[in-house]
Amino acid sequence: MKDFWNDRYSQEQMIYGAEPNVFFREHLQHLQPGKLLLPAEGEGRNAVYAALKGWQVAAFDFSEAGYKKAMALAEQRGVIINYQVTDAMNFDCEPESVDAVALIYAHFPPALRLQLHQKVIRWLKPGGTVILEAFHPNQLSYSSGGPKDKVMLYKAEMLQDDFNLLKIQQLDEVDIQLNEGAYHSGAGFVTRMVAQKKVEN
Repeated sequence: MKDFWNDRYSQEQMIYGAEPNVFFREHLQHLQPGKLLLPAEGEGRNAVYAALKGWQVAAFDFSEAGYKKAMALAEQRGVIINYQVTDAMNFDCEPESVDAVALIYAHFPPALRLQLHQKVIRWLKPGGTVILEAFHPNQLSYSSGGPKDKVMLYKAEMLQDDFNLLKIQQLDEVDIQLNEGAYHSGAGFVTRMVAQKKVEN
């Protein structure tokens, strides 16, 4: 799988475009800039956008090719991002140390997905926010991108269970039109979530 992503990200063009994900951008603007974590960040489009908006950005991906393109984009746009080449199993940060986590097409096998989502809850500060957009199983009927294995695709009910310790503010399964480079283009079906870690009284 790592070789697959290194091959894909080694292409000259930004395969998912250089602009941020629309859902991520829309919801990030409602938050006060702080520390943001972006797992499975690939070519860095969302990380660089957030840094331009004043966020202190940490990101990771297991693809060295993705890292190189992300750092090149950051240099081109004149921002600094803290990007590590590692995987979701090995990445860690301090509990209650980030203000927001954005999971944008961060697809994982079930056991690893649950493990990462539990860690995300632990990493979030009280009052912190998760922004998530991922392909739904209905995406298998579309040709606009995403994993071809159903277990790697996310339903609203699944995310409700994974993030049941958070206050879910938005959770939708929707048809959308994708315009994110060559590999996310055309009609698609996604699951979207915004959730907040509760502040203890």
